[in-house]
Amino acid sequence: MDDDSRFADFVAERADALLRYGYVLSGNAHDAADLTQEALVRLHRAWSRVRHKGDPESYTRVIMARLHVSVWRLRRRERLEWELPEQPHVDVLPSDVERRLWHALEDLPRKQRPVLVLRYYEELPDAEIARVLGVSRGTVRSHASLGLSKLRLTVADLMTSNGSAG
Repeated sequence: MDDDSRFADFVAERADALLRYGYVLSGNAHDAADLTQEALVRLHRAWSRVRHKGDPESYTRVIMARLHVSVWRLRRRERLEWELPEQPHVDVLPSDVERRLWHALEDLPRKQRPVLVLRYYEELPDAEIARVLGVSRGTVRSHASLGLSKLRLTVADLMTSNGSAG
């Protein structure tokens, strides 16, 4: 099997998962698609080297995280929206509480969100997060702590408002 067909097989198998990862990073379906597409273009350029190392998906996720960071470094402010994907998808739509939690994640400062995504969604250690984002381990811990504090307050508010509504 040649490299191009192996790359095509990889894309066919993992593109949906990478798109979901892009959505978690960016909070926007259009930005997620852009991140995924650009990461796959860059992966294709390095395919023969990356394939021999044995973990092209990890390489692609690092590319996506770095691309996302470079985008928010260029933008002064992100505009995130809650929109359903244009194509049908099989995932169950989030409950109202889950949706509010996603909004809370979107409301985090743009440097805290990727740290939390990489730590809790990707389960990366702080040293790896620091390497991916190009920051110190202390900055990773600081952003994680501040982001979690804000999310905890939001969760407490959600639970309080949910309890009084029911």
